[in-house]
Amino acid sequence: MILSVDIEKKTFPTPDGGERIVLEGLRFSLAEREIVAIVGPSGCGKTTLLKLIGGLDPHFQGRIAWGNGRLPRVGTVFQEPRLLPWRTVRQNVELVLPADFPAGATEQALEAVGLSNQRDAYPAQLSLGMARRVAIARAFAIEPEIVLMDEPFVSLDASTAEQSRGVLLAAWNRRPTAALLVTHDLVEAASLADRILTLSVGPARIASDVPVPTELRRKGGEAAAHFVAALREAAGKRAAPA
Repeated sequence: MILSVDIEKKTFPTPDGGERIVLEGLRFSLAEREIVAIVGPSGCGKTTLLKLIGGLDPHFQGRIAWGNGRLPRVGTVFQEPRLLPWRTVRQNVELVLPADFPAGATEQALEAVGLSNQRDAYPAQLSLGMARRVAIARAFAIEPEIVLMDEPFVSLDASTAEQSRGVLLAAWNRRPTAALLVTHDLVEAASLADRILTLSVGPARIASDVPVPTELRRKGGEAAAHFVAALREAAGKRAAPA
């Protein structure tokens, strides 16, 4: 196990001086080299959860514990690529690398996402899909122990999103690591993850923890779509009146 999450309560202040509970009684763990997808209604607290795990927000009740007793090396892929426009693709990736990192780390990361030929391009010269690939390369270039991804393929058309998921898997297969993926797309979750955690309407907690069958993992396409259809059918039957 690389990560154990036990959030008793996370609140935000309200304009009237009160507080709104966003997360409550939320518990799960993550194994090494495991990809877990987190899905749930818009605004339920998925991004807030990633911020807590990544150490960007320390204000909550509960405990986030790492298997080695320290915050590991974390790679992050945000909803927006967040590339510096005055730096080239290569320079944007190099920006996150420690000074003592081995030579060639940037080139290897760009090769993994198919952008070696665009190393000297500037962000303005890239499509959104290509910019998202740079963000993936940047996250994996540091050889992370865990990757946090907040809807990395949002606003892409279906074809580009599918291609980008393949790029992500190529980077992950090159150096498998633990990963948390926030997404609103169940098919995307089933295409990439070992498990799918569904958050309830706020205050959010784990409503379901569903493993993706081993034979379907990383398959994507029709296999993922059929699995999601079966999940929805089962959920519909549970919700139907007796």
